[in-house]
Amino acid sequence: MSKITNYIAGELRPPSAGEYLDIIEPATGEVYAQVADSTADDVAAAVEAARDAFPQWSHMPAAERSAILTRIADLLEQNAEDLARAESIDTGKPLKLARTVDIPRAVNSFRFFAAAILHAHSESHATDYQAINYTLRRPQGVVGLISPWNLPLYLLSWKVAPAIATGNTAVAKPSEITPVTAHRLAQICMEAGLPSGVLNIVHGTGAKAGASLVEHPDVNTISFTGGTATGEVIARAAAPKFKKIALELGGKNPNIIFADADFDEVIPASLRSSFANQGQVCLCGSRVFVEQQRYDEFVERFVTATRKLKIGDPLEESTDHGAQVSQAQLDKVTYYVELAKDEGGEILCGGRQPDAVSERCKNGYFFEPTVITGLGVECRVNQEEIFGPVVTIMPFESEDQVADYANSTKYGLSASIWTQNLTRAHRLAERIDSGTVWVNCWMLRDLRVPFGGMKSSGVGREGGAEAMRFFTEPKNVCIKI
Repeated sequence: MSKITNYIAGELRPPSAGEYLDIIEPATGEVYAQVADSTADDVAAAVEAARDAFPQWSHMPAAERSAILTRIADLLEQNAEDLARAESIDTGKPLKLARTVDIPRAVNSFRFFAAAILHAHSESHATDYQAINYTLRRPQGVVGLISPWNLPLYLLSWKVAPAIATGNTAVAKPSEITPVTAHRLAQICMEAGLPSGVLNIVHGTGAKAGASLVEHPDVNTISFTGGTATGEVIARAAAPKFKKIALELGGKNPNIIFADADFDEVIPASLRSSFANQGQVCLCGSRVFVEQQRYDEFVERFVTATRKLKIGDPLEESTDHGAQVSQAQLDKVTYYVELAKDEGGEILCGGRQPDAVSERCKNGYFFEPTVITGLGVECRVNQEEIFGPVVTIMPFESEDQVADYANSTKYGLSASIWTQNLTRAHRLAERIDSGTVWVNCWMLRDLRVPFGGMKSSGVGREGGAEAMRFFTEPKNVCIKI
């Protein structure tokens, strides 16, 4: 059985304690590899390697750093099909989704920041006729990057690329549930000639490896993507040490559909926003609000479209809907569907595990795409993040009412608005407490814009210029004339 080791100081190393964790393929429920179960000693070794590499890397000309990041992007692209297959096996998502979204976006992250550092500029200010002030932005040193299991390579690259592009060195801790593509990234970095210690990848649990990374005194910057509860733990640990943190956390995102919307566009887009990656995307629109005049029409068409989604082996080209990532995640989805029934909801489709999708996948963690109506806005199913293929649909009567509905949860990550009235769209977008609001689209991303949440969906912003600011520290220089 293959074993995934750590990537420290430019080489692959076994965990210091010699312990490994099983990796389970979600589609089959069977162990297919093992990953390092790292301890504080492994984290310390990775931080030491990153600290040693920092002086040379941070002073390397931007053009040279750019060339190395570009080589990483090229190698990711050359290995795209193998990476997509590895991610599909690792996560349970359909191969075609990994092929068309996750891997291309990981490639794009490295390409974007490789180019961005060549066009960075500094600010200067003339202070009357007395002085000139200019601002330098310098890398912070060793940064800690903790990424989740749902988009393992995409979100890891989203952090690694800007961190090392701006001259920092990094210690990354991917999810122990889906570590394979992070391991492949390590191998690609070695092939691309990334200097020793610039990027280090330590595998293992959050309780051991993750906590050790957050608490290490030589790591003063933490970027975390994951659940809100874990984000709270990280914030409490980091605050007394005055660490700089960015937390991209959970979401309970509203999808708002007005009667004038083009339903031929709305239905397929809402299907995607509800069930992409089996609903395991923090940006999924799990609460759908439809204007009363067309509520019945939307429900009928949406349920019909949902029933047509093919549940199957993620490695088959025809599969639309794969497996939940783990037994724990499957149990969580099942729990909330039963809770919805207790709260008075009506299950219009789905709501259960399907019959065996194939002989290979007979023990996999599959759950049918589920549509629920009849629930109140304040019930638990509409307030708590499920992170699975469960969507609720509710009618609304006015713009004021739907704004209140949208803002009724503790989360504020993203929202979608569907309407032909762009004046209304602008007005409502300003009222919704979400870090990103899409109008007549979903998941349309531009790396130049800030990304992050409001309320319990996190603090800080990453993406484009914001990521480059986050991973650097401003220093003002004032020169008297």
